[in-house]
Amino acid sequence: MAGMKPGQAVAIVVLGAGAIDTARRIQSIYPGAQVHGLASRVQSDIAFSEFGTHLRDLYTRGTPVVALCAAGIVIRAIAPCLADKGAEPPVLAVAEDGSAVVPLLGGLSGVNVMAREIAARLRVDPAITTSGELRFGTCLLNPPAGYALADVEQGKRFVSDLLAGETTRIEGDAPWLDHAGLPRAEHARLAIRVSPRAALSDEQRDDLLIHPRCVVAWVDGAADAGTHGDLAERVRLALREHGLAALSLAVLLAPPRDAASQALADAARALDVPLRFGERPDSEAGEEHGAHGVVLAVAHGPVDASAVGRPRGKLTVIGLGPGSAELMVPAAKEALAQAEDILGYETYVRMAEPLRAGQRVHGSDNREEMQRARHAFRLASEGRNVVVVSSGDPGVFAMAAAVLEALDEAREREPAWAAVELAIVPGVSAALATAARAGAPLGHDFCVLSLSDNLKPWTVIETRLRHAAQADLVMAFYNPVSRARPWQLDRALDIVREYRAGTTRVVLGRDVGRPGETVVSTTLERVASQDVDMRTMVIVGSSLTRGFLRDSAREWVYTPRWYE
Repeated sequence: MAGMKPGQAVAIVVLGAGAIDTARRIQSIYPGAQVHGLASRVQSDIAFSEFGTHLRDLYTRGTPVVALCAAGIVIRAIAPCLADKGAEPPVLAVAEDGSAVVPLLGGLSGVNVMAREIAARLRVDPAITTSGELRFGTCLLNPPAGYALADVEQGKRFVSDLLAGETTRIEGDAPWLDHAGLPRAEHARLAIRVSPRAALSDEQRDDLLIHPRCVVAWVDGAADAGTHGDLAERVRLALREHGLAALSLAVLLAPPRDAASQALADAARALDVPLRFGERPDSEAGEEHGAHGVVLAVAHGPVDASAVGRPRGKLTVIGLGPGSAELMVPAAKEALAQAEDILGYETYVRMAEPLRAGQRVHGSDNREEMQRARHAFRLASEGRNVVVVSSGDPGVFAMAAAVLEALDEAREREPAWAAVELAIVPGVSAALATAARAGAPLGHDFCVLSLSDNLKPWTVIETRLRHAAQADLVMAFYNPVSRARPWQLDRALDIVREYRAGTTRVVLGRDVGRPGETVVSTTLERVASQDVDMRTMVIVGSSLTRGFLRDSAREWVYTPRWYE
């Protein structure tokens, strides 16, 4: 979509269930788009509690917004943020029933293009009011992807001149204007110039200058470069010396061996272009210039950055939380939305749905952690954006440790894996989710133990249980029982009973955050393995953990922050 940067995910904001059908129809247009719903009223991909605050946050982050509500509500919410017209994201208001599409903000970032796309999907006419666009059938100030307007203010004067009766001619290749209703004349005083060159002559100062993004900057030896500012400035200097506009730069290209270079990543960010890795560009594809250790290859037309080399691969390990969308952290949702490949235990992958079209899902058995981690690195080392999902928090008895173990053991055998950008996004663990439902049983010192002896001997588990019980720590038990281990929880509880009173509070949380959730408060003398299964979190309180009734059937359980 014109004006939008790659990777920007559209936020479709709804206030009630009546707008969901329209929201999903709009969502189908934009890969990665997510429906943001008012938590008290609607089930959605992302929940929010306060409309104005949420809308302003999306706007200030540059997120394109489609709000399914009255235009006035949107305007009043965003009004305090309005400042730079050239930097605002697209913002539209759409009627809940899809009967009206109103572009509000973002004329220079493609809002009218979005309005037409959404209106076509909803089979209505968009309410476009931009004078130039209504007259000429196109927005001259918002060229399509692959082109950049040199000067917005000059562009406004140019459009005003045309509206006042001037004619124009086109110098250069502008295929998107072939069918525009522009007032053309062969010898017009004004011209629309499409060129990578940086400046206009005095005779051309009233013309409209548009730069095709047709320059590839090849940088070798970035690992030995100085600061990222030096690297970015070297590219700028090379462009200036050859009379090329900075806005004509399409991509920064470097050899694959430099994929992990932070200097390159920072330079690409400073230059606001994609960073790709591959072979030096072919000089036969167009002009080639060299300066300051930078080779500039100038193509005959816009360069598709996605077709140049490949990106640095990214592997993100996320925690889905206990299972409900509202308990998944926003960073995990964003990683899922951007991922090309998603790997995980099949049950957890289903928890991550809905996924967007085109994402590849690699489900596997719960016991295949190391194979899954290696598979993820192989995909990411090919330049793909990969997400590995865990339930809860990925660092608590989950995939983060397996991914790091796979990387550690393959450092010499698989050097390409070290170049992968690796990120670990936390999640709400089962212990924390259960504790929150019960009150605050983890309010003081606590420990987390897995009762599974698949990866460690039972003797080690018993030793740790005794030490934790002697230390009077609150204990959270993961993997408490299974069909293969029906006796171990009872044995663990017997050990704890040697050090704790029978009245010690115990919380059992089953499927917390999922359908059928139950949270039970009981005591150490009453709890037994038949009350628990593999999907149950067991929290055993300390000697100070206490509880009190919150209604006739439930109680709040908490551990005081002080200690006697």
